[in-house]
Amino acid sequence: MSSTSINNSVIVFSEHRIPSDTPGIDLYVRNKRLNGHEVFTAEKTIVMVHGATFSSGSLYDVPLSGLSFMDYLATAGYDVFAVDVRGYGLSTKPEAMEVEANLNPPLVNTDTGVADFTAAVNFVLKHRGLTKVNIFGMSWGGTVAGAFAARNQDKVVKLALLAPQWLSDKPIPIDGGGHLDSYRLVPVLDSKARWLSTAPEQARDGLVPEGWFEQWAQFSLAEDPWSAERAPNKLRATNGPIQDIRDYWRSGKPYYQPSDITAPTLLVHGEWDIDVTIDLALAYFKELRSAQYRLWVEIGESTHLALMEKNRLLAFKSIRDFYGEEFSPG
Repeated sequence: MSSTSINNSVIVFSEHRIPSDTPGIDLYVRNKRLNGHEVFTAEKTIVMVHGATFSSGSLYDVPLSGLSFMDYLATAGYDVFAVDVRGYGLSTKPEAMEVEANLNPPLVNTDTGVADFTAAVNFVLKHRGLTKVNIFGMSWGGTVAGAFAARNQDKVVKLALLAPQWLSDKPIPIDGGGHLDSYRLVPVLDSKARWLSTAPEQARDGLVPEGWFEQWAQFSLAEDPWSAERAPNKLRATNGPIQDIRDYWRSGKPYYQPSDITAPTLLVHGEWDIDVTIDLALAYFKELRSAQYRLWVEIGESTHLALMEKNRLLAFKSIRDFYGEEFSPG
């Protein structure tokens, strides 16, 4: 356990390793909360899960300009947990990730992601003595969190999603086509060009403030020492989520039904997101017809990685306010 000070607030950081449903596979869960936050409630507890490429630490806890997304929520009084699905971040890598990628089929599909997220939520419920929590996920993590919410209505206070996956009759950029090995090597240092290319040319220079990308890349690569030895500046990411794009989202078959979600739901979307375009996000939003209430927030001048760009505080605030609001339709 450690602590940091942000704007005169002391944030306590703790780490947990919890068992998955597979012997030998442990899951890494990070937690942040204000020092002195010892009364735990469902409404003030959040459990997060990451997308198909980068870990929860990489997406939610790199202190850009001294402040991460988890820090922001913790300073607002939330008890925030974020899990790495197996194969990602600091969770156990399946044995097939330790050998050449072409020796095995795609690893860690969405079923596995949901199982690992379920383990994390159940851990938090027991650890804090709760029956419900708020949940958050982005992109593939939005599928994991959404499917969990649809199947575990009794455990969810509110659901917030950033750019969740949905059905598409057009190619999805993360799937480059061709044969899928068990995992892929992501050239982290080269990803800035692709990231910026999703924004209009005249807006690219100011999209990611100076130094942020380098800080994020260093953090992300440090989580996988294997890469430093065998594939410098590249990060292993499992291909199960890519296979599921082909089996579900590009095949007209929803992995789950958003209409089964009853918890209040927030959908956050970036204006320049080409991975989950606005028409896909709108189609998903319309499916949330059983939610107690639903809210859409569009973040202008932002991409799929809105949480790490110049307008990130707009996304942070929208999510914080949604979890904190008391609202009953009618």
